[in-house]
Amino acid sequence: MTEKILNIADNFWNIRGNFKIGGILNIGTHASIVRCSNGKFVLLDAYTLQGKLKNQVDALTNHGADLDAIINLHPFHTIHVKKVHELYPNAKLYGTQRHQDKFPELPWQSQLTESADFATLFADDFEFSVPAGVDFISNNENLHFSSVLAYHKPSKTIHVDDTLMYLEFPSIIGVIKKPQIAFHMTLAKTLEKRAGAAQDFRDWVIQLTAQWSDAENLCAAHSSTLRGNKNMSPSIAEKIALALQKVEKTLQAHEKKFG
Repeated sequence: MTEKILNIADNFWNIRGNFKIGGILNIGTHASIVRCSNGKFVLLDAYTLQGKLKNQVDALTNHGADLDAIINLHPFHTIHVKKVHELYPNAKLYGTQRHQDKFPELPWQSQLTESADFATLFADDFEFSVPAGVDFISNNENLHFSSVLAYHKPSKTIHVDDTLMYLEFPSIIGVIKKPQIAFHMTLAKTLEKRAGAAQDFRDWVIQLTAQWSDAENLCAAHSSTLRGNKNMSPSIAEKIALALQKVEKTLQAHEKKFG
């Protein structure tokens, strides 16, 4: 997998990076650089920039002088946090409660990225959403379903980490599956162990597809990007609704156990 920056839409660039499991299997990761309406930039998630990638980001951001904030959205995506702060120490640093607990020595802003207070800071350009009915910070560090989803309103682009995936299937023995949006496979293990959690998750997805119904682009961490110029009908919102249908058995099994 080659590191690269993709121009997804006006003022929105997605950084495709490398992440290897066990130092062998490269499942990739990502971050996004976005120009806000005030002319300043924000970095969604952290990825260590070097070589050509850093040169490109520096060219956009006046060597970091115009990078206003680094916004960490996934509580378990922490590998690059310190290094990116060192690269751009003057950018305001935001993170989830887990980021702050893991790196208490860093100069975190007080607003947590999962909070309503944080969302108001960037309301001119973004909407943020936290999945309901699932653990946001799981006790099992191998379960990474939940993250803060970011929607850049001007470019109609969703930036999401593990919660949603856009899967492009290779041809296997002549059988090709159509690319699809899917929920992360750890959903069953991260639904809160209480009555009503499955319905809360359904309601959140339905609200998300209604609120972001005009979305044209989706950037997902460990899978791929879906850009408007490649997005044939159905729409991204409809694709997410279809993904919800595909996990209905999982939700019903949870309801049978917990109510």
